[in-house]
Amino acid sequence: MNRVARVALIVAAALASLGFLALAAWQVQRLGWKQDLIARVDRQIHAEPVAPPPPAAWAAVGKDDEYRRLRLHGRFEPREALVQATTELGGGHWVLAPLRLDDGNTILVNRGFVPPEQRAPELHAAPSEPVELVGLLRLTEPGGGPLRQNVPAEGRWYSRDVAGIAAQLGLTGQVAPFFVDESADPAQPRRWPRPGLTVLRFNNNHAVYAATWLALAAMAAAAAGFLVREERRRTSTPIKP
Repeated sequence: MNRVARVALIVAAALASLGFLALAAWQVQRLGWKQDLIARVDRQIHAEPVAPPPPAAWAAVGKDDEYRRLRLHGRFEPREALVQATTELGGGHWVLAPLRLDDGNTILVNRGFVPPEQRAPELHAAPSEPVELVGLLRLTEPGGGPLRQNVPAEGRWYSRDVAGIAAQLGLTGQVAPFFVDESADPAQPRRWPRPGLTVLRFNNNHAVYAATWLALAAMAAAAAGFLVREERRRTSTPIKP
């Protein structure tokens, strides 16, 4: 290997070490973000339920509001949308139904999960009388699922797209731009749709990823250091005649 190639290898090892350090720093930032997210969600799911945001505040609803516990009063309209889902109970659908609140505004409520054999509307009809329920505020999921686009014209939904579902159901008046995952009521018998299946577990492997990138950075730095020493040894060794 000539000197130019050896110098290029040293530079490559040094740059790799710096790149790995940058990735480690990024994972440390992600770790802080994930820990803040977990702490925030834990506080919100254990807080007392509050009234839903009024229409004047809908535009400001964002990530910091997700998983906030809400208490809703209203009456379900006799229409629904089924969104494909995979849960701890297997494959099936979420049942999203519009709840007309006492103030006249509408919020889409994810009433829960139904397996394929329970998807017929008559098997999980919403109550016709006024209801009070508690649920978690969730942000809309426009577009569709991985590699699958929603097809509103055919009623095929792979994500809980609030605006799309509201349009497909022909909802009128003011419709909240978020939806609510209904929580399970321990005082009520189990039924379909099965509420309370919101996933509240967040993978948090960022510390492991950061440690891995740091180890790789150390290895690359050690390799660069070894190559520098070898280059110095080569250049300092006198050439024998």
